[in-house]
Amino acid sequence: MSQDTQPTPESHEEVEQAPELLPDDSIQALLEDARNKADEHWNEVLRLRAEMDNLRKRTERDIDNARKYALEKFIESLLGVADSLDLGLKACQEATDLASLKQGTQMMHNQFFQTLERFGVKPIDPLGEPFNPDLHQAIAMQPAEGESNRVIQVLQKGYQLNDRLLRPALVIVSQ
Repeated sequence: MSQDTQPTPESHEEVEQAPELLPDDSIQALLEDARNKADEHWNEVLRLRAEMDNLRKRTERDIDNARKYALEKFIESLLGVADSLDLGLKACQEATDLASLKQGTQMMHNQFFQTLERFGVKPIDPLGEPFNPDLHQAIAMQPAEGESNRVIQVLQKGYQLNDRLLRPALVIVSQ
């Protein structure tokens, strides 16, 4: 090496072993720069932790509210049906005409099932259809004319919610 060039330290150990290679002001400047960067990074870490904590709390609150109020619109829709049932009971107590009671009951029935359908609930009424073990529960098998393994009687309707089975239809199947 020539006398004009000084070797530059390649690692931290070399700086410790050869402090005379860098002026004190330069070491202080490097140290201060490193401290400032470390402080900036620490502050950034603290801000990110706070943001993550706030996001977690907000998400938990949103999930709790979603669980708590998930059925709100559905229940609000059923309140109309409940009002109709109240009016129907009152009419039953005062009525003398059986035909109007039947008509009122049919209207409440229709209102109720229209409300269910608006929220994705569909009845399963498989009379005359082939037996489907995914949607039907056979209670019994009876000899019958025609094709075997067909639903010949529905004892209880089944229901699906958005194509997910809530309750299978209870059926009697032909042998």
